[in-house]
Amino acid sequence: MSTLLPELEKRRARRALSDKPISPEVVDRILKAATLAPSCFNNQPWRFLVVKDPDKLDLVKKHLSTNNRWATVSPLIILVATKASLDCQLEGGRDYALFDTGMAVMALQAQAVREGLYVHPIAGFKAIELRKAMGIPDDYILITLVILGYPGSDTLLNDKQKELERSERERKPLNEVVCYDSWQFAS
Repeated sequence: MSTLLPELEKRRARRALSDKPISPEVVDRILKAATLAPSCFNNQPWRFLVVKDPDKLDLVKKHLSTNNRWATVSPLIILVATKASLDCQLEGGRDYALFDTGMAVMALQAQAVREGLYVHPIAGFKAIELRKAMGIPDDYILITLVILGYPGSDTLLNDKQKELERSERERKPLNEVVCYDSWQFAS
C-alpha cells in the first residue's frame, strides 16, 4: 500500500517562528525545488524575490497586515510574482501564469518542510505598495509572500492564532472537492 509524501502530510501553515537564520544552502535547495515545478511549455513564469537583508526585510515587514505581525520574526521572506505574458494564455481566460507559479510555490513548500522549516504563504499585505517599494515592475502581479522560519515561540501570536497552532489540521473531505464523470457540486 502506498502512502502520501511525508512533506505533504506534515505541511501546515504554522506561525510560531524563530528568527534563527536559514543557511544559504537550505535556501538554494528550496528555490531549486521550486524551479523544478512543471509549467505550460516549460515557460517557468514564476519570479522569486528572496529578501534577507535586514533593511529590505524591515521594508517588507512594514507592509504586512496587523494579523500577520507574527511574520515579523521571519529571517527570510520570498516575494512571489508573475505576469500573464510569461506563460500560456489560452481561450476561456486560461492564463496559466498563476497556476504554474502556484505549483512552483507548492514545490518550494514541500522542500521547506523537508528542511525542517515552517512555511506560510500569506495574502495579508499591501501588495501594490510593496511591489512599488521593492521595485517590481507594474505589469507584474505580486501574488503572495512566503514566510519562512524554523519553529519558534508563539509570543507574537494572538489568541486565535495560538489556538490554530495547537489544533488538529482540518481538510475538507474528498467528496466535497472531488466528483467523478459529471459535475456534482452544489453551486
